[in-house]
Amino acid sequence: MYPGLMQQTPLNISKIIEYAALAHGSTEIVSKNVEEPIWRSDYAGVAARAAQGAHWLASLGIKAGDRISSLAWNNHRHFELFFAVPGMGAVLHTANPRLPDDQMIYTINHAQSRVLLFDRNMAEIVARLKPHLVTIEHFVMLCPEGYDAAIAPFPAQIDWPVLDENAGAFLCYTSGTTGDPKGVLYSHRSVVLHGLAAGLSGALGFSAFDVIMPCQSLYHATAWGLPFAGAINGAKFVLPCDKFDGASLQALIKAEGVTFSGGVPTIWTMYLDHLARTGETAGTLERVVIAGSAVPRAMAETFQKTYGVKVRQMWGMTETSPLGVIATPTPRIAALGEDEMDEIIWTRQGRIQFGIELRIVDEDGKPLPHDGESSGALHVRGPGVVDRFFRSDPPACDADGWFDTGDICTIDGHGFMRITDRKKDVIKSGGEWISSIDIENIAVACPGVKVAAVAGVFHPKWEERPILIIEPLDGAQLTEADVKAFLEPRIIKWWMPDRIIFDTVPLTATGKIDKKAIRGRYGDVLRG
Repeated sequence: MYPGLMQQTPLNISKIIEYAALAHGSTEIVSKNVEEPIWRSDYAGVAARAAQGAHWLASLGIKAGDRISSLAWNNHRHFELFFAVPGMGAVLHTANPRLPDDQMIYTINHAQSRVLLFDRNMAEIVARLKPHLVTIEHFVMLCPEGYDAAIAPFPAQIDWPVLDENAGAFLCYTSGTTGDPKGVLYSHRSVVLHGLAAGLSGALGFSAFDVIMPCQSLYHATAWGLPFAGAINGAKFVLPCDKFDGASLQALIKAEGVTFSGGVPTIWTMYLDHLARTGETAGTLERVVIAGSAVPRAMAETFQKTYGVKVRQMWGMTETSPLGVIATPTPRIAALGEDEMDEIIWTRQGRIQFGIELRIVDEDGKPLPHDGESSGALHVRGPGVVDRFFRSDPPACDADGWFDTGDICTIDGHGFMRITDRKKDVIKSGGEWISSIDIENIAVACPGVKVAAVAGVFHPKWEERPILIIEPLDGAQLTEADVKAFLEPRIIKWWMPDRIIFDTVPLTATGKIDKKAIRGRYGDVLRG
């Protein structure tokens, strides 16, 4: 091998905020906060406060490799910590406040964090957890009299240390729906590469003209990497704190000129319901990326045809940094015509992105063709894919680096991946497979439906049969007959759910439908 003759500059997260402050220093960062006025700054200000935060942490004795936990929403202090903590060599563990107490305690203790930084309205949670947190030495509230006062005496400039790009930067835990949550330790290298790839035109398509409002939580897989992809491209950020209702989001879109947002489907169901009730338009909003569960076609059609907002599905996992695929068009599918292109864009999770490989395999591990029909287990690998879980001995991947995602998928000839179900959620009825996702996507388009969830439960004759849980929109008058009449011409006859139940649909801590909770609640409903 003849070595290249280029400089060996490590990929460090500190380089992202240094660049943003230099090239886009006056670009605004706007944030709602808990019980505070809206906060306005810019990238130069974020860089300055990140420097102060890093100096303060060092004054506490925090050193490279130490873990810092946050319990915080989408606001400017949390955003600053995304640069301050990894920038000085420590690891930011973004704890999920929507987890049950025992799982929050587990993740913070498992991370062995030394500092816990929390928003004001997390104080009650922290009081409950505090007696059980065995490694936390400092509890600091993210507020003017707490964190702001603590960092105020420290310099607003810093010579960021040059770190090994493979050093840990962020620790994100899976939601723990089966067993204890697992820690995924992102490296500086994986975060920077993901940030570069995520902003590309075939992915999120960011530019300095964008105004990004992340409605996916900063604590959930670093908000799908938006803080870094956006900063690399010099985009303005609008941070909604913990207010994701339709009226609050619409107010920010109108006031701040938001062009891009992302979040789980339930957020956009509430947003579209708000627009329908008020008669308002989507204003400056141009693009919405939706992930967490499959995007209902009716939602995508309403956004695009009624409000002129492009919807792009995305799929990823905590274990993939998290962007895996995104449904953006190509010249090849555009040539098929608008209707065919929309059919592909709206019904597939997306196409492969730079930095990640995909394959589907059968039960024997044999790769399957990308014909859009063959369905198999989805495996991924790449620089942003987990190799092993934090403080866990067994590797997470096979000998060739492939990670089994737990999803069952097809991949078509255009390179678009479509999830047909999770392995644990596929319904086997009388020897035939039923896709819960397909039924959900159709049912949620029924007028008056807010959320639709399908789960397989025990059946004395057919082994398993689907049941459908419907959470109606506020004020909607829906009956079982209404829903069945909507489904009958749209699904295979034997896919019709045996029971339609009106109830609140349980969600996981990351906003996904909790099938485990549904089966626990209604597992015996068909026993007779």
